Amino acid sequence: MSNYTEEVGNKLNGLLERTYDAEKGYKKAAENVNHSALKTFFKAKAQQRYDFGHQLKSEIKSFNQEVDKGGSLKGAAHRAWMDTKALFSTDNSEAMLEEAIRGEKSAVSEYNDVLNETTLPTSTKSLLKSQKNVIENELNRIKTLEDLA
Repeated sequence: MSNYTEEVGNKLNGLLERTYDAEKGYKKAAENVNHSALKTFFKAKAQQRYDFGHQLKSEIKSFNQEVDKGGSLKGAAHRAWMDTKALFSTDNSEAMLEEAIRGEKSAVSEYNDVLNETTLPTSTKSLLKSQKNVIENELNRIKTLEDLA
């Protein structure tokens, strides 16, 4: 197995970990809002990240690499922060949308970091660009929802 393959596998596993964190975070946001449309939106985002995770797993396996099996401590801390923020906020919907915006901006940055790697195979670049574009489009939608909340 070459270092190239291990390097690509490590980078994709980093994004996979981030995807697990985002899925769990969106589930947590859905629990912390009462607004039915936002609850539905957050649940759909959690499902989207679940789907992203499976796509990333397939890509990692195509390089015969091990797939990481969980989220990060940073993600767990962020979800605890979301619960705390919801507890003390007078507007849970706005607080959860703010956290979603912050998380999506961070995700776009992480995708860009990996996409700037010149040794990525075409299939990986295509997958990552597609997922990043969805996240960027949804980021604009979240900002619109924040105006409604």
